[in-house]
Amino acid sequence: MNEDSFQNLSSKVDDLIDLCAQMKRENQLLKANESTWQTERQKLLEKNKETKTKLESILVRLKAMDQT
Repeated sequence: MNEDSFQNLSSKVDDLIDLCAQMKRENQLLKANESTWQTERQKLLEKNKETKTKLESILVRLKAMDQT
């Protein structure tokens, strides 16, 4: 293997190492964002459930008022 080929191969390996490091950082960021979105989704689901329960209670009271 001549010196130019070795330098070319070494450069490509360095590029791959850099790319892997960049992809690892991006993956960590995506995982952090996913965690944030999952937490927000859970809060919204809970809020939606509470709102549904309150609305159902209001409807029951309205129906009771209508029947009297």
